[in-house]
Amino acid sequence: MSDPSALEARAYSKVDWRLIPFLFLCYILAYLDRVNVGFAKLQMVKDLSLSDAAFATGAGIFFIGYFFFEVPSNILLKKFGARVWIARIMISWGVISSLMMFVHSERAFYAMRFLLGIAEAGFFPGIIFYLTLWYPSRLRSTRTALFVSAIAVSGVLGNPISGAIMDSLSGTAGLAGWQWLFLFEGIPSFLVGIWVFFYLDSSILDAKWLTAEEKDLLARNLDAEEKHKSEVHLGDAFKSGKVWALCAIYFTLMIGLYGISFWLPTIVKAFGVKGYLQVGLITAIPYFVAVVGMLLISRSSDRTGERRLHYVVNVSAGAIGLILSGVYASNPYLSIIFLSVGTLGVIGSMPVFWPIPSAFLAGTASAAGIGLVNSIGNLGGYVGPNVPIWAKAFSTNPSAALYIIAADLLVGAVLTFFLIPKSLTVRVGQAPART
Repeated sequence: MSDPSALEARAYSKVDWRLIPFLFLCYILAYLDRVNVGFAKLQMVKDLSLSDAAFATGAGIFFIGYFFFEVPSNILLKKFGARVWIARIMISWGVISSLMMFVHSERAFYAMRFLLGIAEAGFFPGIIFYLTLWYPSRLRSTRTALFVSAIAVSGVLGNPISGAIMDSLSGTAGLAGWQWLFLFEGIPSFLVGIWVFFYLDSSILDAKWLTAEEKDLLARNLDAEEKHKSEVHLGDAFKSGKVWALCAIYFTLMIGLYGISFWLPTIVKAFGVKGYLQVGLITAIPYFVAVVGMLLISRSSDRTGERRLHYVVNVSAGAIGLILSGVYASNPYLSIIFLSVGTLGVIGSMPVFWPIPSAFLAGTASAAGIGLVNSIGNLGGYVGPNVPIWAKAFSTNPSAALYIIAADLLVGAVLTFFLIPKSLTVRVGQAPART
């Protein structure tokens, strides 16, 4: 009979190598197609005669479509299986993202961003839910971090690529650089979406690359955890006060994420940086810091089994980073350093946040609860891009938006500390397996 610890290590290693790199690739493409409009802004606002307010509305309206279709999409993923539904999501958003190249007016910009939100709805919470079908909570934060780090990696890789596309192809075949940007960054999502259909397995039982003994062990680990979850019906997700508290906390985090993501290229350009590639390389710095930092934070969280204080401390540090970035806005070097701390505070908090809802929700309630938290929380993605516009109405300080976003993050830290009970974290004594 196999050594149980060795069997578990081998089984989870197989799952890691089979799923995480592939899901990582999928999310890089998803996030890049979602926020590349921030880079396209450097050209398209002039070409389409868009005001900053119109850009912010278009950037944020993505999340309105996302909101309305998020929970239904996640429930349909549960019904049809991850393989089919995630493939559908990626193919449809790849097509729409590429079609963004034909936007010719403010209204068309709004419409296409809204449709892109509808198409992508369900992807992120679907993957978070999908991970719950393979990993128990004690192993999930590090895996979630590896997946979520795609946000930061998409900035590290995507921003220089976006800049290079706009620098090298502007005017080619009569198209602007931003049009080539949307076309070239939408096609990979379409192709990988087709790959998803043939590659992903919807459950442990469908995984032909696992032995029967490995499948049995993984299933037992999940079954043992499910027995300790009390909220198992669809309606429980909507009636749970803990779920609504998480919605509010995630809302504050998304204001920070998209307030930074959509405006970072503009902030860097304002430093006097010449050339889109140069802008891309500099904007990659905060994301690189976030990649390294979030992996360290998530490993610490998995090792100790603690989620709440990891979130509170990290997001508070991020708020301080944004404040200092505003204070030293006249010094590009210090500003980028503190923007990097702010970016880590936001992105680095995501992998310690997402194991919390799946720690007490099970079955369909888990899919619906995760979808609810993500959809309502992502409405912060509408607020975030608009903060700089709204800040101009009452302050002439160009750093006012950074201070508002920092205050928002601190509100989220306070809500987490007082509203999220310690019981929703893994017990310290329940050490993760060595995998």
